[in-house]
Amino acid sequence: MRLDICYRTKLAFDAPVRESQNELRACPVTDERQQLLSYRVTVEPSARLLSFTDYWGTRVDHFGVTESHADLEVVAEASVETQDPPAHSAAPAMESLGDPDFLNDHDEFLKPTRHTDWDEAMARQARELAAADGSNVVGAVTELNEFVGGRLAYEPGATEIGEPITEVLAKGAGVCQDYAHLGVALCRSIGIPARYVSGYLFSSNERTGSIGGGLVRVQTHAWFEAAVPELGWLALDPTNRLAVGHQHVKIGHGRDYDDVPPLRGVYSGPGAPELDASVEIRRMDPSRQPTSLMQPSLLASVKAPRTREQQQQQQQ
Repeated sequence: MRLDICYRTKLAFDAPVRESQNELRACPVTDERQQLLSYRVTVEPSARLLSFTDYWGTRVDHFGVTESHADLEVVAEASVETQDPPAHSAAPAMESLGDPDFLNDHDEFLKPTRHTDWDEAMARQARELAAADGSNVVGAVTELNEFVGGRLAYEPGATEIGEPITEVLAKGAGVCQDYAHLGVALCRSIGIPARYVSGYLFSSNERTGSIGGGLVRVQTHAWFEAAVPELGWLALDPTNRLAVGHQHVKIGHGRDYDDVPPLRGVYSGPGAPELDASVEIRRMDPSRQPTSLMQPSLLASVKAPRTREQQQQQQQ
């Protein structure tokens, strides 16, 4: 599937700020399931980008605005080709998770984090679900994905970033980040390495806005991947209770949300920001040339940065 994506974030400060330094993670990765065809970022006020690949393999676009500004708009445009992952026929036993080399290779994705700190009750529930499917890894992960999708109700505003996953589970509601964190926590609690994934989802269900002409307006999406011995990473979307396929576009992965936030930054000044973010995705005919959803704007050189004054506050 050929998809054109436009991610737009606008920050409006209630008072001008003197400077901001920002990191954007919005570029789709190229892997065995998808290929990035083109990518462009524009910033207003204009700024020069410094791009690099972080520890987890995600492209990061860093930019600083060193002049006073009350608004900041970032637009990332990408074209990508996606396909469904190959079918898995093997079903390794749960005992295969104990292989020393496998454990060493996936150590970072077995430990609890701020967003995935489970308790014994969650681990017990995960063990029961895994045992119900005959104790093979693929079956266990599938059962956990189904449990998360059925246990949580999709409810924007029900949770806040940083809310303990045990409280999310008790509340029984959340958004895609919560679904992904719960899936990761349950997997790790029984020794299945799992990682949080940030991306986009081309969907026109009741949670998105269909604009017409193959164009939908959505938000960034999240799911999780579980490591299966001999097979690699199995990607599942608990929010929609399905396997990740050609409608999913991956940006990057990490231990949890904190490793792959779409936009993160600091600023200097008294203003408080109000954030507005949206994603537009158009399904394209593969024979057509890449097109832009937004009008182009120029990137200008940035002035030499100066020392940030007074406080620096986190942008989420």
